[in-house]
Amino acid sequence: METTEDIKDSARSPLADAWAELQAHADRGEPLQPDAYRLAFADPEFLLRRETRGIRFQLELLKPDLGLRAAGIESTVVVYGSARFVSPEQAGERLAAARASGDAEALRLAERAVRNARHYEAAREFGRLVATHSLRLPPEEKLTICTGGGPGVMEAANRGAHDVGVPSIGLNIALPHEQSGNPYVTRELSFKFHYFALRKMHFMMRAKALVAFPGGFGTLDELFEVLTLVQTRKAKPVPIVLCGRDYWNRLLHWEVLVEEGAISPEDLTLFHVVDGPSEAWEIIREFYKL
Repeated sequence: METTEDIKDSARSPLADAWAELQAHADRGEPLQPDAYRLAFADPEFLLRRETRGIRFQLELLKPDLGLRAAGIESTVVVYGSARFVSPEQAGERLAAARASGDAEALRLAERAVRNARHYEAAREFGRLVATHSLRLPPEEKLTICTGGGPGVMEAANRGAHDVGVPSIGLNIALPHEQSGNPYVTRELSFKFHYFALRKMHFMMRAKALVAFPGGFGTLDELFEVLTLVQTRKAKPVPIVLCGRDYWNRLLHWEVLVEEGAISPEDLTLFHVVDGPSEAWEIIREFYKL
């Protein structure tokens, strides 16, 4: 485990001079030009080449792994869900503004935001349940909330842990429309990724359970990747819970897959569909006899 002294020693190392040179360029506002003489690991132009993509993969795998290991985090409960569902407070503000504007379309969207805010509240309560369980446990027994680090359902789950003073993880992704970590992720546990694949790997590496709240393409992508990994035994069985029965049953008709022979009947036992956060947490507790 890297200590504070290790970090100080690295800052005094001659290797740090390479980064000091780059910082000096930034401080002076000078454009950074390709330089064959620059040390390879401190050369952004070199590290961003197509041929060094494999190195970037390795770095995105290693950096969060070292950070989580240093924090003593061994087990996580991963929460997926839409980035678009806002808190009841925000939804209420939108509704008030829409009513004041007299805009029919704005009112329709605001009313939908109020309706969907229940998913935010459910994710927040789930985060609080998991975090409360871990409050007094030794580090090796704690379950840490882990999300994509963004807004919406992700923010809500991190917020639930924050409500009871428990650290939580955010694995954010760099997107064309700039997305930053939500304010409830623990600062030293907030990581940013470029590659979706490496981010997904980190979701799974320490996951003891995965809970999907209502969401869109991203949530479905993550959910089906997890189901595929468990179905094909590339990952060990863990509780996979879909929270929000009305949403999931309207969206996905699982029986069709069995009827058409696309999956086996027993594959439907790989996951659970529940109404609310308490049921989701109870399934996890029962699985691990907590």
